[in-house]
Formats: sequence, structure tokens, C-alpha cells
Amino acid sequence: MPRNHTIARRLHDRIEPVHAVTYFAPEARAALDDLGYRGFWMGYVAARSAPLGAVPAEVVTAAFYNFAPERVAKALPAAWDVAPPAAALRARQESAVAALRRCGVTDDEAGAVADLGAKALAGADVGGRPLFAANRALDWPDEPLARLWHTTTLLREHRGDGHVAVLVAEGVSGRECNVLHAAAGGVSEEMIKRSRDYDDAQWAHHQSALRRRGLLDDRGELTVSGRELKQRIEERTDAVALPALDALADDEVEALFAALTPITRKVVAAGDIPAVTPMGLNRDYLDDEGVQPA
Repeated sequence: MPRNHTIARRLHDRIEPVHAVTYFAPEARAALDDLGYRGFWMGYVAARSAPLGAVPAEVVTAAFYNFAPERVAKALPAAWDVAPPAAALRARQESAVAALRRCGVTDDEAGAVADLGAKALAGADVGGRPLFAANRALDWPDEPLARLWHTTTLLREHRGDGHVAVLVAEGVSGRECNVLHAAAGGVSEEMIKRSRDYDDAQWAHHQSALRRRGLLDDRGELTVSGRELKQRIEERTDAVALPALDALADDEVEALFAALTPITRKVVAAGDIPAVTPMGLNRDYLDDEGVQPA
């Protein structure tokens, strides 16, 4: 039976907090600081791009898509003079394991998710997905909590790469997509301007570009065409993320959700992941453990 693309959205809301300990947990911040990376953003850019190796900043800007080129250029290649990609890879995995263990995630819980994730992702197509491909090329860890985090990271970057492809196909630039996301109410304008480096003039510039396309009105709110585009982007992102589960039978997908949801609840309850993030996650989806709402 064909699977509804909303499964992919519900999966994303479960995997993202587990993956995101590597950005927000104190263990991760301490580990990256101990390597000598200067400030949150150098650590973030180094850790997330480390699977790509010491590539030019322009390559990372292309892969991340919605970050200011100047932000990436401040971190790279300077970060690799501080500590190489291999060190960043070790730090992010070890600190993620420590954070998940502190959140109360057990080896048995982690192993159940990781086993299903490994089966799903082993044959997933890497075409057009550079961050997913780079992460999948890494060795699978042996430790259950490390395997859990690696699984959620692969699923997260698989979806993210697909989202970038959809935005490119719709003619929405990396900087415009942040403005569109804020106009849709996914996140506040203040948050996205602060987290993605916009001043008022830059924000207005991208608003004007979207307004000329008829996607925003004079108040900076979505027009009918803008709402239709935003919905199409989100639905298409879900649709191209869904094949990551093709290798799993329906009962295995149910088992994945049943095993993952309690883990995500523990991570959220620990309080490291902010209630509101630039990804605009929906935590209402954590009320039930199944593929479909109860």
C-alpha cells in the first residue's frame, strides 16, 4: 500500500531533537570548545561539515544552503587549523553519546532504533544528497547510543538535502527560504534574522524579491500564491524524504516509530533542545507512538 508523505514529517519531528543534541547539549558545546574552536558557530560549522572533509567554504555554503556565506567563511578553513575534521567527528559523536545517556536513553532503546535505521539507510539513494552521502560514508559505530545518533543524523541530512533540492527546483534561494519560512509562521522573524545573520536591509532585500514574485504582500505576509508555494515545498520535501524508509516493511516502520518516540520524549524532557528552533518542529506529534495519529 502506498505510504502517505506525512509519515516523513512525523519522522522528522522525532529524529531532529535526537540529532540536535550535537548542537545544543552542554556536552557537545564543551567538547567542541575543548578542541579550540572559537564560539558556537565555528564549532557548529566544523562539526556538521566534518564528514565532507576539509573542503572549501563555498562547498559547505552550497550544502548548508540557507546560511550566510560570510558566516561559513568565518569558520572555514580557519577551523581546520585549530583541529582537523577527524577530531570534530570524534568530538561530535562522543559528546552526543554522553548527552543521550544523560537524557536517560538506554542501550536497548537505542539499539532497536539503530538496527531498523541501518536496514533502511544501507540502500538509500545518495544521488543529489551530499551531506547524507558524506555521513553515510563514515563507519557505522558499534556503541548503541552512537549508532542511534548516527541513524538520526543520516535521516536528518537525507531530508535536508532533499529540501534543498526542492527549494532549488522552485527557484527559492537559500537566503529567501528563511524569509519565506518566517512569513509562514514557522519561526519568528527575530529568531531567523539572529540565527541566520540578516540585518534589516538584507531582510528587506529578500522580502522585495519574494514580493516581486507575488509571494509576499506589502506587509511581508504570504499571499495566496505564497501559501501555495510554501505548502508545495513542505509536501514535496516530505515526499522525497519518504524513500529513506523503502527498505522497511510496514510493520518495521511502525516498530521504528514505537521505538523512537519514547527516546525523543526523553531528549525533549531533558531541556537542552529549545522549544522553538529554526526548523519549526511540531512536538504535538510526540503524543502518540504510531506512524499515524492515534
